[in-house]
Amino acid sequence: MRLTCPLCGDRDSREFSYLGSATLSDRPADDAPFDAWHEYVHLRDNPAGPNAELWHHVSGCSAWLHVVRDTRNHQVLSIRLAEEGA
Repeated sequence: MRLTCPLCGDRDSREFSYLGSATLSDRPADDAPFDAWHEYVHLRDNPAGPNAELWHHVSGCSAWLHVVRDTRNHQVLSIRLAEEGA
């Protein structure tokens, strides 16, 4: 699989580290109830189809990327810098 870093261009996916679902950036507040933290830490979706993910360009520019990838065939649908927000 290849990913196109907005800063470095087209690269092999081995240059990147996969963090997980982009929903991990929606962290509960420090004083959130136990149930909110339990859901955040332990419950994960396993979608078949487009999924928003966070990737880190470890062997390149060190940028964090927001990647939308189809989990059925690994087709990359979009990539942007994570710092650009939604």
